[in-house]
Parts: sequence; C-alpha cells; structure tokens
Amino acid sequence: MIQSVRPMKKRKIKGDGAWGYAFIAVALVVFAVFTAYPVASAFIISFQEYKPLGSTFIGFDNYTNTFSDALFWKSVVNTIVYTVLTVPVALFLSFAVAILILPLKKWLQTTFKAVYYLPAVASGVALSVVWLWIFDPMSSGIFNKLIGFFGISNQNWLGSSATAMFSLVFMSWLSSHGTSIIIYLAALLGIDGSYYEAAELDGASFLQKMWYIVIPCLKPTTLFLLVTGVIGSFQVFQNAYLMTGGGPDNATTMVGLLIFNNAFKYFEFGKAAAQSLILAVIIAGIAMVQFKFLGNDVEY
Repeated sequence: MIQSVRPMKKRKIKGDGAWGYAFIAVALVVFAVFTAYPVASAFIISFQEYKPLGSTFIGFDNYTNTFSDALFWKSVVNTIVYTVLTVPVALFLSFAVAILILPLKKWLQTTFKAVYYLPAVASGVALSVVWLWIFDPMSSGIFNKLIGFFGISNQNWLGSSATAMFSLVFMSWLSSHGTSIIIYLAALLGIDGSYYEAAELDGASFLQKMWYIVIPCLKPTTLFLLVTGVIGSFQVFQNAYLMTGGGPDNATTMVGLLIFNNAFKYFEFGKAAAQSLILAVIIAGIAMVQFKFLGNDVEY
C-alpha cells in the first residue's frame, strides 16, 4: 500500500524570532565586510606581487623572503622583549591598584575608576606628544631634570639604542591600565564574602587570603587579561611609530610597524600581507599555549 507523502510546510519566522535573525544578519554582514573579506584578501595578496592595475602571482616568494629577512626576525625579537617586559608588570600594577581601590567607599571607587580609565579615551597622539616632552633629550625634559638632581648628565632616551626600548616599556608601565583595573575590580567584588569570613575564623593573614582566596578566584580574569594583553602587545604600533619611528638602528621596530612600513612606505603589499598572516599565526600559537598550560583548571 502506497502512502501519500505530504509536502513539507515552510516555516515562517514571525515576531521576536524574525527580529533575532535580522540582528544576527546585520552582525554577519559587518563581520563579512570588515573582517572576513579583508583577511581573505590579505591571504590572496600574500601570494602576489600586488599592483593596483595588475598583480602577478609569485607563489610563496613573499613568505620565503620574510623568513630570510633579518629585519623581520629582529622585529619579532623586539616584540617579544616588549611583551615580556610590559604584560606581566601591567597585570601586577592593575591588580595592585584594584586591591587598593576595593576597600574604599563606592563613590571613591567610581572616582578612581574614572581617573584611571581616562587615558583610554584620550587621543593616543596627544599622549605620545606628552611623553615626547617627558623624554626630551634637552634639560627641559622631566626625566633629565630628575636625573640631574643626582648629578647624571642628560640622556637621549629615544635616540639611543641602549635606552629607546626601555623608554617605550616605561611608557607602557605608566599608562593604559584603566580597562584592566576595572575588570579586576569587578572580579574582586564578585568574590563571595563567606570565603573571607571563613578565613578570618581560621586566623588567616592578609597575604594568606590573597594567596588562597583572591588569586585562585581571579585566575579566569587573569588568564583573560594575559591573553588579550599579549595579543595587544604583539600588535603594538602606535607607540613605536610616534615615539621612535622604529629607531635608532631598528632597536624599537616591532612587527606591526614593520608591516606598516612595508605596505605604506615601500608599497610591498604582498610582503606586508604575508607578514601579517605570519604574525596572526604566531599570536594564535601563543594564545593556544597560554590556554593549554594556564587554563586547565579555569572554569568560566
């Protein structure tokens, strides 16, 4: 006996479901236009000698030239040094400031959060101009005035290979902690107070509370800030470009600045695209290692 097959009815999206798909579609279009398409284009360009009026396919030449370029590896080393010196110190300073703000009244917490976050909304160019004045090699620079009290002669902080990298690192230590402070403070406020009460009943000291309660509870937050901090430091461009231009003698040339110079100074777009994809692979690999070794017992 043959049974008749009824045609399937089309599902109609109505009400809230339709609006949900509409909002998702907008996000997908934005992602496709401003993220997926540029990445795909960079991948294609990396195999070409790119020219606006006609590109030539050259295979893996841009990648082989990059791996054999001594300046590229120097920029990688500079970026790693910058990352190692800035990210851990930035996390420690943000955590310490958040701990100091925590016992204050709510209106004082809000005030300090606003003050520390203010540089994040200020113009990076304006902040760099201020730091250029601080590092001024003449006696008018604040740093040279400070060391002058100890009988030390003026230093060319940004113009010497021995001090240029330290100057950028020091600039990073004293700026741009607002976001991390706010995130740490929010995580501290989310810790259950019963943990502290139990610790006090057991006679735990302040340091013991920090080691056995605060630090374990903040491990997911710390891992998040560590991963994002490393990603941001590997993509650093503005500080090196505005403060030193990558000099002297490429002592502060970071990978991001090298990619920018290859693309918009030497117009080697294919090589710049290849280097940007290599940088993306390096960042992804470092992030995977961080999650592998630091995120085993982290629950979100």
